[in-house]
Amino acid sequence: MASPCDLVSQLKPGVTDAAEAWRFIRGFAAHWVTPLAEGDGCDDAELACAQTRLGLTMPAALRQGYQLIGDRQDLTSNHDRLLSPDQLYVDERGEVLVFRHENQRAASWGIRLVDLDKADPPVMTKLDLADKAAERWEDWMERCSLAWVEIVLSESLHAPEELSDFLPDLDEPLDNRFVYTEPGVELLVDRLAMI
Repeated sequence: MASPCDLVSQLKPGVTDAAEAWRFIRGFAAHWVTPLAEGDGCDDAELACAQTRLGLTMPAALRQGYQLIGDRQDLTSNHDRLLSPDQLYVDERGEVLVFRHENQRAASWGIRLVDLDKADPPVMTKLDLADKAAERWEDWMERCSLAWVEIVLSESLHAPEELSDFLPDLDEPLDNRFVYTEPGVELLVDRLAMI
C-alpha cells in the first residue's frame, strides 16, 4: 500500500468508494496539514438539526464528510466555502440541496433532491449568471465522496501555509515551465520527479 504522502499512487487507481475517500482525506491531512482529530467534524446533533430544519435526510456520504471534516476550514474553506449544517439550503427551484459556494458566490455545488436517497450520490454545480433563466445545474462529480476529496485538494492549494515546501527553487523563468499543447491552451508541466 502507498504511504499517506504518495498522492499519485493513491489517486492513480481511483477513489472507488466512500471508505477510500475518507482514508485518503485522513492520510492527506496527516501528512500535508494537521492530522484529523476529535472535533474536526460536525456532530450528529448539528446534522440532525439541519435535516429537521430542511425536512430531508442527507445522503450518507454528505453526512460522513461533514462528520469527518465539516469544521476543518483549513481543508474545506480556504477559497470556496463549505456551508455549515445550519447554512445548508434547498435552491430556489426546489431541485438541489446546496452545500458549497464559490468564494464570490459565482458558483454553487449541491445534490439533487431526487438523489438524496442514494448513499453516495452525484454532485451538481451551477454557475451564477446574469441571466438567471440560463442557469442550470450540471453534473460535476459522479460521487459525493469523490467531491470531498476534490474539496480537500483544491482548498489545500489556497492554504496560507506552505504545503508545497518540497518544491525546488522556482527561479527558472515561468515560460520554461509551460508547454503549449494547442493554440491558446497552456498546461503547467509537472516536472517533479518526487511525485
